Amino acid sequence: MNQLLQEKLAVLPAQPGCYLMKDKNGTVIYVGKSKLLRNRVRSYFNGANDKKTQRLVQEIQDFEYIVTSSEMEALILEMNLIKKYDPRYNVLLKDDKTYPYLKITSERHPRLLITRNIKKDKGKYFGPYPNVLAAKETKKLLDRLYPLRKCNNPPGRPCLYYHMEQCLACREQPVPEETYKEIIRNITSFLHGGHKEIKDDLLNKMHEASAEMNFERAKELRDLIQHIEAVMERQKMTLNDQKDRDIFGYSYDKGWMCIQVFFVRQGNLIERDVSTFPFFDDPEDTFVSFIGRFYMHQHHLKPKQLLVPIGTDTDLLSDLLEINVHTPFRGRKKQLVDLAMKNARIALQEKFSLIERDEEQTFQAVDSLGDALNIETPHRIEAFDNSNIQGADPVSAMVAFINGRADKQEYRKYKIRNVEGPDDYETMREVVRRRYTRVLKDDLPLPDLIIVDGGKGQMSAAMDVLENELGLDIPLAGLVKDDKHKTSELLYGNPPEVIQLSRQSQPFYLVQRIQDEVHRFAISFHRQLRGKNSIQSELDNIPGVGEKRRRLLLTHFKSINDIKQASVENLTKLGVPQTIAQDILTHLNNDKGGETT
Repeated sequence: MNQLLQEKLAVLPAQPGCYLMKDKNGTVIYVGKSKLLRNRVRSYFNGANDKKTQRLVQEIQDFEYIVTSSEMEALILEMNLIKKYDPRYNVLLKDDKTYPYLKITSERHPRLLITRNIKKDKGKYFGPYPNVLAAKETKKLLDRLYPLRKCNNPPGRPCLYYHMEQCLACREQPVPEETYKEIIRNITSFLHGGHKEIKDDLLNKMHEASAEMNFERAKELRDLIQHIEAVMERQKMTLNDQKDRDIFGYSYDKGWMCIQVFFVRQGNLIERDVSTFPFFDDPEDTFVSFIGRFYMHQHHLKPKQLLVPIGTDTDLLSDLLEINVHTPFRGRKKQLVDLAMKNARIALQEKFSLIERDEEQTFQAVDSLGDALNIETPHRIEAFDNSNIQGADPVSAMVAFINGRADKQEYRKYKIRNVEGPDDYETMREVVRRRYTRVLKDDLPLPDLIIVDGGKGQMSAAMDVLENELGLDIPLAGLVKDDKHKTSELLYGNPPEVIQLSRQSQPFYLVQRIQDEVHRFAISFHRQLRGKNSIQSELDNIPGVGEKRRRLLLTHFKSINDIKQASVENLTKLGVPQTIAQDILTHLNNDKGGETT
């Protein structure tokens, strides 16, 4: 522990607040909250920790804290700081994961839609459905039962759904609003458990059709009844008071937590959601923080009540979410919370070994690679590769691996600007210069290791830029391929030497994945650029044809050959001036190069 940390730990206040852990680059890598900052922050550096927490502590070089007036303020601040800094050690609900809902719009001719966005637009929302397949199946069933609008046709112009008796909006005479209100009431009743009455009514009609020897109609009704059973009957009635609830349970072991959420709507257990993740704080605090983010940042339509296990701070959650949060101690509600807890334990037991094995192998590969190169653990690795064909359309690409995993949001593409001909060394100089000039200018995180796809020449070019031009001291390695274009050797040092890695080792698999990924990314970009240039090349040299006009012509005519066969009038109809239209046809039809596509 460095002197700065020791001094800061000595003066921590015994008050609620949030803390931000930082690495050697000043990057926030973890955000937490606590009722007592002094005890919580010191606990990371005193006493025994599991491997994941040890890994976090090893990276901490500094921290900040923000004192709040209450634990409630600390919880809200923690959620906002996590969203702002996106720390890699925090539990993050990636891509703002949301759940699908069924929505009846508030239009004159209402529609039944699937949406993930809850808006205050007077629409009626039903759900959530934890997967879009469940929402689609339910919508498909309701579309067969209730003929809400499914087209944008004007009145009197029937659509296909109209002929299937599934759309009323395009009837010649407008449908009365009361008719739609009755349909909406029926859909609401259906989704709130009234499907049993609908099924019984269809069953009677099926028997009537069969008695009248109308077997085709009877078969249609039978299929519809079976569809209702398949979609709705598998939902088990769990409570009799018809209240919307979310039921939470959790389990934790060896630094991992699993949280199960049961969605109960109108007494029906409609589905569940499972989240498994590593955690670093007290399990009870982590659980409360998870629920806070669950509703504040991605699941905005809250139920009437939450049921949570014993030991959960229900007062804090009630104040935060402004809904009833309850811990049941007996009866059916307690059984449901116990069931959620049991499911969390089972899910954690079933998945734990695979999750831990994959995570540990990845971390071990990164750690072992650092040991092999005799450097600190390279948590952030950036790799470069160049691509061109005899110097044509030269490009370069960079990929980033964070803790052994590809982070595609950090990938970068580069069109080479200042290199003439197939000069791989100068190309490497240019791209490394551009990348790390931007990193320094924008104060972006520096990598712990740079890998270039190539041997000593590429390494020397990159190192010259880093050290002599930019004044950066970053470990740099090179990857050499064999005659089958497979990863062969890892080079490191000055002068570069071969690092002995077993081909069956995790570090070798890691650098192999990195090399394959950066090559794939570079070659894809090169092909994309080359294809784009080949399509546009015959139009590029025509005065008056810029990018927008070129795109307009190719979109309308599809190919250069079609443009050649067009008339001046065909071109002027697209808004091309007559003189330029004549120049285009003259240029293309006098070109001896043939068609370009």
